[in-house]
Amino acid sequence: METHNGTVVSEFILTGITDLPELQAPLFGLFLVIYVISVVGNLGMVILTKVDSRLQTPMYFFLRHLALTDLGYSTTVGPKMLVNFVVDQNTISYYSCAVQLAFFLVFIVTEIFILSAMSYDRYVAICNPLLYTVIMSQRVCWVLVAVPYLYSTFVSLLVTVKLFNSSFCGYNVISHFYCDSLPLISLLCSNTHETEIIILILAGFDLISSLLIVLMSYLLILESILRMNSAEVRWKAFSTCGSHLTVVTVFYGTLIFMYVQPESSHSFDTDKVASIFYTLVIPMLNPLIYSLRNKDVKCALQRMWKKLCNNFS
Repeated sequence: METHNGTVVSEFILTGITDLPELQAPLFGLFLVIYVISVVGNLGMVILTKVDSRLQTPMYFFLRHLALTDLGYSTTVGPKMLVNFVVDQNTISYYSCAVQLAFFLVFIVTEIFILSAMSYDRYVAICNPLLYTVIMSQRVCWVLVAVPYLYSTFVSLLVTVKLFNSSFCGYNVISHFYCDSLPLISLLCSNTHETEIIILILAGFDLISSLLIVLMSYLLILESILRMNSAEVRWKAFSTCGSHLTVVTVFYGTLIFMYVQPESSHSFDTDKVASIFYTLVIPMLNPLIYSLRNKDVKCALQRMWKKLCNNFS
């Protein structure tokens, strides 16, 4: 908390998305609707995949944890961002900022590797259908989920402790709508080279390793689909990957845009736009993509709706 000149940083000021007064109300309304849809959609997906007996498969097990991570990081960021539209100065305490960063990193890193686990699940389902239940046992599924949670917790603690054990310069305005690592680094007075290297290595490893798993899985899936004789069978096999492929493309596309853009064109404004997309828009889209494109989920929703109607009638 103490800075290089002896002053104490006890809180930070979040600048939010925009400082234009005429945009505050419409943006508040828009993001409130997005956040509510995200919470309802992801919470509904968690409940649906938990209670419906026909959705007790590895695919929906991973989907449930994807929904949990979406719900986690959108809730870590969303409510505080919405407050920024209705107060004159949106402040966050020093420790609350550290907690927000820590939870955000846990959920976002976990999601990256759960998407990889889901691509491996689709690979086994299409390329080894006869051995699917043996390979994707309950124990294997739990390992593929537990490891990302444990690893993301380690990454989160390492980055958060490294950042908040450094000295801040006394200037406490964060050019963002939540406590993110890159805006916080710009407020440090101590040598940031080591911290930047750690974040760069971890972000590079997470993004590249998980993306390689996804790409390898889908290359093998494509090879297996092309070997199938019937066009109908090929389409049916590919359609089982459609929802996941859509989610992966949108999610990784946003992250790559944010981290791979040239230094000359890199700015906190473009980071804000990308951050809005993957912290609020993507968590809203994911349950919609899986419910609209997935016959099993739509049937499960209909069964749950009928059951609720029967209970109230």
